[in-house]
Amino acid sequence: MFLLQFRNELWKLFGKKRTYIGFGAFFVAQILMCVFLRYSEAQRDLAALLEGNGYLAENYISALTVAVYMLIPQILLLMPLYTTLVGGDMVAKEAEDGTLRMILSRPVSRVRLLFLKWLTGVLFCFLLVLALGFVAAAIARVWFPWRDMFVWIPELVFSVLDAGEGLKLYALSQVFLATNAVVAFSIAFMFSCFNMKPAAATILALSVLFLSLVMDNIPFFERYKEWFLPHHFRCWLHVFAQPTPWARIWESQCILVGVALTVFIIGAAAFQMRDIKS
Repeated sequence: MFLLQFRNELWKLFGKKRTYIGFGAFFVAQILMCVFLRYSEAQRDLAALLEGNGYLAENYISALTVAVYMLIPQILLLMPLYTTLVGGDMVAKEAEDGTLRMILSRPVSRVRLLFLKWLTGVLFCFLLVLALGFVAAAIARVWFPWRDMFVWIPELVFSVLDAGEGLKLYALSQVFLATNAVVAFSIAFMFSCFNMKPAAATILALSVLFLSLVMDNIPFFERYKEWFLPHHFRCWLHVFAQPTPWARIWESQCILVGVALTVFIIGAAAFQMRDIKS
């Protein structure tokens, strides 16, 4: 029965056209960014940075390098938007359409129903991130050769990696990116469990994420960085550091998983007390 209900939730989620907006937007954005990186002065600036540090630029301006730089702005701006859009719809949309009453008339507990919906959203987050990472690498390969990887993030990472090691770390980073997506989705899902419209749940979740981002970038709050989500969201970039700070990465992962579970519990508690009949 659990698997049957889970399958039904998957059908409902992936049967909606809005579920695929994120996939399409990422695809278009990646093509535009790849063309810009290929034909603008950005490639020359990257080459100057490499040569200034004693590396031969032509060996490191590659598909893997470009794929990472394509992901960074999309992860920062687009991914929270499309994960919260889905999360805000999961419960609030069914309450708005009136189908929630019919679902709860069946012998299924509210917590179980919410868990199935949340699990469906988690699977969506992983599929979205994996598609994003794969398409980014594939599109970058069309315009750039398959060579070694170079990753430079100011005050965070400066690494040169051979193609084999770079590909392994790139694939591993997608798992940590998926955790980021799950947290953003879970915050929107929590608000969706309250008595509000889907758009309100999405906007509130985005507000929480962007407020955390702003607070994280204020110099006066430097000592409190570990309390802000963006500090832990960046752990996917630490994967490329040499040596890789695994303790720092796993600490952030534990905190992010804890946040996702906590907001789910808060949402479930609020939903348990809601009066669906009136």
